[in-house]
Amino acid sequence: MNDLIAPLGPHADYILGSYAAVAVVLVGLAASILRDHAAQKKALAALEERGVGRRSGRRAS
Repeated sequence: MNDLIAPLGPHADYILGSYAAVAVVLVGLAASILRDHAAQKKALAALEERGVGRRSGRRAS
């Protein structure tokens, strides 16, 4: 393991910490996107169940 960290030099802790922070942020963003997607699908299903249709699905008069 030390052979992998040695090339990073004296700033290895900062570099690895930065990568870890970015990984945490990306996982958080992905989780947020997935949670929002599920909420939007649920809201759309509720609207369609109430009879509210999409404008793109209507025929032009």
